[in-house]
Order: sequence, then structure tokens, then C-alpha cells
Amino acid sequence: MLSSTRVSATSGPARGPGTSYLRRSFRLLAGIPSAWIGVTIVGLLAAVALAGPAAAPYDPFHISAADKLRPPSAVHPFGTDDLGRDLLSRVLSGARISLAVAVVVLILAMVVGVGLGLIAGYWGGWMDEMLMRTTDVFLAFPRLVLAIAIAATLGPGLSNSVIAIALSWWPWYTRLVRGQLLSLREQEYVLAAVSLGAGRPRILLQHLLPNVGSTVVIQASIDIGFAILATASLSFIGLGAQPPTPEWGAIIAQARSYMVDAWWYPTFPGLAIFLAVLGFNLLGNAVRDAFDPRLRSVT
Repeated sequence: MLSSTRVSATSGPARGPGTSYLRRSFRLLAGIPSAWIGVTIVGLLAAVALAGPAAAPYDPFHISAADKLRPPSAVHPFGTDDLGRDLLSRVLSGARISLAVAVVVLILAMVVGVGLGLIAGYWGGWMDEMLMRTTDVFLAFPRLVLAIAIAATLGPGLSNSVIAIALSWWPWYTRLVRGQLLSLREQEYVLAAVSLGAGRPRILLQHLLPNVGSTVVIQASIDIGFAILATASLSFIGLGAQPPTPEWGAIIAQARSYMVDAWWYPTFPGLAIFLAVLGFNLLGNAVRDAFDPRLRSVT
């Protein structure tokens, strides 16, 4: 039922079934309470990230020795750090960095993973075997451990941490897309396209990719929160963003020496990470429940 809906939405002028499918999915999504919580948190995070420096009440890089480790107050709602910088301004500035890094990581992982998954799932044979064995090597390690190893090899830095996380993330998308194509490539509309002389690139891009697109988007909506957490983790151990970059994980790393005397220093950037991951997880789970036809048929 899903495949016939996709075909009508992508190959012919009759778009009614595909449109009604999307309408039912969005209507179901709107009825999930956790979706509204996730949308609210993600919307606020996106607004702060887009506003950038305009959202910060102070310059996040301004050092003031007289304001060192000030507790939360009306002047500094989140307090100040060990160099007298306003912590609220640094946390708000870090939202743009964390969100941008997570988006770039997922784009890189999806481009590589989806592309290799399409090739492995449709070509089969020795190509599938070679790509899947390579994928298994990457999947043999936990994602964060592999990202740490790659980042340590490349050297500390935000750009290198993006590459490291993306390299540890792509195999999951390859495995996901490849599994979808093993069944989709035998569908009647694919066989019909082959019989009409359509080339492999056209079949992959026009017929198969749209059918796996929703699955990839659902997975990405769940993964973006974990990408933010992975970025903060690499920065925390010194392999990601370097001072004075106001990245959340880097701020917490600098606050380790002051956790007893200045509780607010690690607390507020930690809460920012928690809320960001929570918001994306709630939204991602709601999107999965609304748009995955297998889950929707069960419910």
C-alpha cells in the first residue's frame, strides 16, 4: 500500500493518495502531545540559533575580572564564568554552534550513508558484499567511541569533530537504506521501469529514493539530538570546540574545576544540552509514530 502511494505521488499527475497520506500523517502528528512539547523546545532553540549574537544580552567573549564567578542575579541571570563572562550570553551563543554542527553532521552522514545504501541495495552481488563488510567494520564499534578515535587522529577542533562524528554515523543510514531496497527493488513499478529501459541512476533517484526518503527523515529527526550530545561530548574531553568558543560541551569542560564553588557554571549549559536532546527526541519519536505506516497500522 505504501509503495503504490509513493508511485502515484512521484510518477503521475494523480497526487490524491499521496496528499491524503501526508494529511493523515500531519493530522496524527498534531494529535500527539509530546510532539507539541518537542516543537516548542526545538522552535525556541532554532529561534535562538537564528538570532545569533542578537539574542545574547552581553558579548559572550567579553572578559571582566571584577565579575569573576558571580552567582545568578538580575544583571547576570545565569551568573558568570571564571573570566567574568556572562554565562547566559555564552549559552545562547552556543545554541547556534551546537545546532549548526548537528545539522552538518547529519547532512554529511546522510549523503554518504544513503548513497552507499542505494548502491548496495540495488546493485547487489560483490558490490553489496564489499560495502556491507566495510559497514560492519564501522558498526563493530560504538558510535561515540569511534568518533573519539577519529577525532583523536585528526586532532582537536570543531571541524575535525564534525568529520569524526559524520564518519561514525553514516553506516547506520547505509544499513537502513540497503534493508529498504532489498524489498523495494522487486516491486512491480521498479520492474516496469527496468522493462521500459530506464537506467539505474534514473531508477534510483526517481523511483527508489523517494520511497526510502521518509524513513531516512524519520531516523534523522531522532538522530539530531544525539548528534548534539556527541558534539558536546567531544568538546568536553578536549577533542571538539576549543576555548574561547562558547560551545556547550566546552563550557562544561571549563567549569569542572569550579563545580563545588560555582554550581551555576556547569549547570546551565548542561540544562541546555538536556533540553535540546529532549526536544529533538520527543519530536523525532512523534514524527516516527505519525509517518511510519507500520507503527500507524499497529496503533
